[in-house]
Amino acid sequence: MILLLHTDCLLTPYCIFMKYFEVNFQITPNSETASDILSALLADVGFEAFESSDHGLLAWIQQPLYDSMALEDVVSSFPLTGVSVSYSVNEAPDENWNQQWEQEGFRPIIIENKDSDDAKALIVIHDTSHSDVPKALYDICINPCQAFGTGSHQTTRMILSQLLTMPLKNRFIVDAGTGTGILSIMCMMLGASKVLAYDIDEWSVRNAQSNLLLNGIKTGVDVLLGDSSVLTSFQSEKESITTQKHPSLLIANINRNILLADMQVFAQTLEEGGELLLSGFFTEDAPVLLAEASKHALEPFLQKEDDNWCLLLLKKGKSY
Repeated sequence: MILLLHTDCLLTPYCIFMKYFEVNFQITPNSETASDILSALLADVGFEAFESSDHGLLAWIQQPLYDSMALEDVVSSFPLTGVSVSYSVNEAPDENWNQQWEQEGFRPIIIENKDSDDAKALIVIHDTSHSDVPKALYDICINPCQAFGTGSHQTTRMILSQLLTMPLKNRFIVDAGTGTGILSIMCMMLGASKVLAYDIDEWSVRNAQSNLLLNGIKTGVDVLLGDSSVLTSFQSEKESITTQKHPSLLIANINRNILLADMQVFAQTLEEGGELLLSGFFTEDAPVLLAEASKHALEPFLQKEDDNWCLLLLKKGKSY
């Protein structure tokens, strides 16, 4: 089922808690090195939170992203000689892990204008508890409510900075894995005519909707609940009422495995000559993503890195 929330429907900001699995890993012999390596491997298969334990590692993953075969592969092929890993899986209790952080807010995030003597920053991102922020060309207000994407992470900052260099006026854009909706907000501020945002988590959909309204964006953005399959459904529903059937830009700040799985859908969704802006993965993951992209006529145009996190800009079909 696809849930479509239009931005002209006023919703009260609130959080819906996502269901998680808590996985208890026992590492024998246990060491910081083994724990760090295991964390990195688990992050590649969708785990998003980690905590050291006396016997190894606790890790959490959203239930829809849990893949038992991928997890078993990580454990069975663990690369440290002489180290064994076992685990048990339990359903994590429903709770808002970010409650204290949400109540206290996050420190304003500033993306500076390094190419100008203007005192204004390029972008300032803050929550409603911080109104005393530097003047900026673009002022974005976000109440995160558990969703990823305040602008503090390197991948989000790289995409925001890259969007500033791209002509977005009157373009139809897809924001895949929207999180807080921050990238949709930025696209609309830069003149996009329409944004289709989607996320697999209902709390992200609701949070993105609230943040759009918080920034005065009441029309022009559709927020869908679902995975990349919503792109085909949305195009079919809109075909009779719009001539803009395919987006000219698709943005995806998601982990490597989902990007690999969705690359074909992304390519089919984009118009000929359209652009695909990807992040959410490490620099060493770029070659495998580029190899998959090449199978679908997506050619590399730009690559950037920040603290080993990577951004790729790909273009479809046309040569530039």
